[in-house]
Amino acid sequence: MDTKDVLAAFAALSQETRLEVFRLLVKAGEEGLLSGEIGERLQVRQNTMSANLSVLLNAGLLRNRREGRSVRYFADYDGVRGLLGYLMEDCCGGKPELCRPAIDQIACDVRL
Repeated sequence: MDTKDVLAAFAALSQETRLEVFRLLVKAGEEGLLSGEIGERLQVRQNTMSANLSVLLNAGLLRNRREGRSVRYFADYDGVRGLLGYLMEDCCGGKPELCRPAIDQIACDVRL
C-alpha cells in the first residue's frame, strides 16, 4: 500500500456514516450484508448509502459481490492489513520484524 492509498482509506473513514458502515461490515464477517440491509440497519437512504459504499470500495476497504439484482458487501481484510502494515512498517526503530506479532494479532488472518 502506498501513501496515496493510505490517504484515500483515511479520507473514506473520516466520515461518520462510512466509518459506521465499515465497522458494521467488519462485525458481519464473511457473510457480509446486502446494500439494502446496511442502509436499513444504519437508517440511511439508499442513494446516500450507495455513494458511501462507493467511496469505501474505491478506498480498498470493502469488496462486493453481485447476487442477482442485489449487491453484497464485505470488509476487505487485505485492504485493512495493507493499511495497518503501512502504518507500522517503520515501528520499533525501523525493525518491522519486531512489530510483526502485533500486526498479525491486530489484522486477523480472515480470508473471505
